[in-house]
Amino acid sequence: MGKKNFCKFAPVIKICRMATKYVFVVGGVVSGLGKGITAASLGRLLKSRGLKITMQKLDPYLNVDPGTMNPYQHGEVYVTEDGGETDLDIGHYERFIDESLNKYCNVTAGKVYYTVINNERNGVYAGSTIQMIPHITNMIKEKIRLNATTNEADVAIVEIGGTVGDYESLPFLEAIRQFAVEEGQANCMYIHVGLVPCITPSNELKTKPIQHSVKELLGLGIQPDILVCRCDRPIGKDIKEKLALFCNVKYENIIENLDMPSLYEIPLALEEEGLAEQVIKRLRLQCKEKDLSDWQDMVQRSKKVDHDVHIALVGKYIELQDAYLSVVEALKHAAIFNHAKMHIKWLDSEEITEKSAGLLLRDVDGILVPGGFGSRGIEGMINAARYARENNIPYLGLCLGMQIAIIEFARHVCNMEDANSREINPNTHYPVIDFLPGQNEYSILGGSLRLGRYPCKLKKGTKAFEAYGSEEISERHRHRYEVNNEYREALEQNGMVICGTSPNGSIVEMMELPNHPWFVACQFHPEFKSRPNRPHPLFFSFVKAALKNKQQ
Repeated sequence: MGKKNFCKFAPVIKICRMATKYVFVVGGVVSGLGKGITAASLGRLLKSRGLKITMQKLDPYLNVDPGTMNPYQHGEVYVTEDGGETDLDIGHYERFIDESLNKYCNVTAGKVYYTVINNERNGVYAGSTIQMIPHITNMIKEKIRLNATTNEADVAIVEIGGTVGDYESLPFLEAIRQFAVEEGQANCMYIHVGLVPCITPSNELKTKPIQHSVKELLGLGIQPDILVCRCDRPIGKDIKEKLALFCNVKYENIIENLDMPSLYEIPLALEEEGLAEQVIKRLRLQCKEKDLSDWQDMVQRSKKVDHDVHIALVGKYIELQDAYLSVVEALKHAAIFNHAKMHIKWLDSEEITEKSAGLLLRDVDGILVPGGFGSRGIEGMINAARYARENNIPYLGLCLGMQIAIIEFARHVCNMEDANSREINPNTHYPVIDFLPGQNEYSILGGSLRLGRYPCKLKKGTKAFEAYGSEEISERHRHRYEVNNEYREALEQNGMVICGTSPNGSIVEMMELPNHPWFVACQFHPEFKSRPNRPHPLFFSFVKAALKNKQQ
């Protein structure tokens, strides 16, 4: 008797994934309250319960993206794996939820208008009159769905930039109001982050600012489900009851968000307040029991330090430290896992001369030169790199910081007196740093750099290989210039080691000095892949070398 083919008659069983749920986070009263950190913390808490999380920032400014914005105005440009130039809040998102987001995670008003106008010019709207509603709001909703679907998220957390009441935010607020109508109230919710200030000298907490902010939101057709109250002291039961009554929000959904010693303690504090549980209840999420053990371990590690480590950060934009936000966080991550407390000495590169370098740098354990563009402050960075090389101080160069190390070495070791980058001096006799293929001074600025993740092959037996423990790595890039291959042989003959290149060997990705305790630089931005519970290997090794230097 032959085998029966039961498969022919077996029912087809479909495994249905839960419909994506959306959490919209808006802010009121004042800007700078930490909506991004609140959103990122919620993302961490939900991920700890086994949910697939994605996050998104909707920014109301008219730039297409932050790529061409002045760091003094906007802070750092955070680069995603697929080459998106995004808001610095995306860095917070990735560090907290430990997921690599894509270029759809940051949407600006400029990008929305640009897309709609291009569609109109190409006849997409078939001659319709283009209006704020429905065309602009529909495009915003399309961008929200695109981010959620491309990441196959169980929950999409969407932060709306700006403050409720800002004129420029109105299209985004209208779009998220419509979104809940289309997706269903059961699949969407709103969190409002507001300030509960304390008035001195009466030392009295005031609820009116957040009440008026909620009233403004209600006037736009949005009823917040949860109020997150930023405060510098506990607000207590009476304040919570008052806010619940006047803002039409359940008492258990009034969440206290106190100032904390560290950003990374905020998820744990919000967990104690029940934020995640109220979101799970409101959206009827099916999830596992929470597991925050790794996050709790990291926070405990950060409080148990055996050493202090002092790192000089030599930059061009130090007046706004957010310009180097990911670099600072990566240093902190590395310090935590080296049982050390990180002290950053902020140095304006324009103030570092050959004479002042020793005075400014003699008390640090390591020197870091981060990325940047333009000619201002370059000579000061070169002086810092020279001091590190000649005095055996651990050095880490990032992007521009590697180009600085190459220029310094070419000038003072290879005797190429006016060696420089074509970006800094187009007429130099020794252009050791030159344009990437296909790039030139006429290239448009926005989105035209070498952006995103690229592979790199490391040379065995080097400090770079020792740090990574792997021969093949991938890192995120953002640059227009590279090491000029015509000078590679001269650099290597004088003692430099090209320890990392593109797989075909055509692009220098890393260099180091073998006769130095720790002098390593890279063309990419490793800071973007560092996580608080998993420090980046280059930063970890750099801080470890700095501690060793301190002990010696």
